[in-house]
Amino acid sequence: MKKKILTAILVIGAFAAGYSINNIAISRTNPEYRVAIVDIQKVVANSNEIKTLKIEQEKQIQNMQSTINKARTEISKEKDPSKIAALEEKYRNEINNQKLALDTSYNTKIKAIDSKIKTAVVEKARSMNYNIVLPKNTVLFGGDDITDQVATIIN
Repeated sequence: MKKKILTAILVIGAFAAGYSINNIAISRTNPEYRVAIVDIQKVVANSNEIKTLKIEQEKQIQNMQSTINKARTEISKEKDPSKIAALEEKYRNEINNQKLALDTSYNTKIKAIDSKIKTAVVEKARSMNYNIVLPKNTVLFGGDDITDQVATIIN
C-alpha cells in the first residue's frame, strides 16, 4: 500500500513539475506575431511630394482657367458665327488636352508616391521585426504605431 501511495505521489509530482516547467517556458517566449499600425492619411498629409504635387496641380488648373478666360474673351469679340464655332472647337480641344495632361500627370505621380509609401512601410516594418502592418483606421486596439518612423523615411 505504501508503494502505491509513493508511486502515486511520484507520478503526480512529476506531472506537476513538467506542467510548471512548460508554463515557465511558454510565458518567456515572445509573441508569434508583432503587429504595427500606420496612419496612412497622416503620412500622405505630411508628405513633401504630395504638397509639391498639389502646388503643381493648382498651377495647371490656373493655366486652364486662363485659357478658358482667353477663349471667352476672343469668342465674345467675334461676330461671325462660323468663326465663333471654329474658336469654340479650337479652345475646347486645347482645354481637353490640358485636362488630359493634368489627369495623366497627376495619376502617374500619385502612383509613384503610393508605391514609395508602401515600400517605406515594408522597409520599416522589416527593420523593426514586425510581421503584420495594418492601417490605423481599421484597428480598434493594439499594435505599435510606426507612423512617425514611416513619415521620416518618406520625407
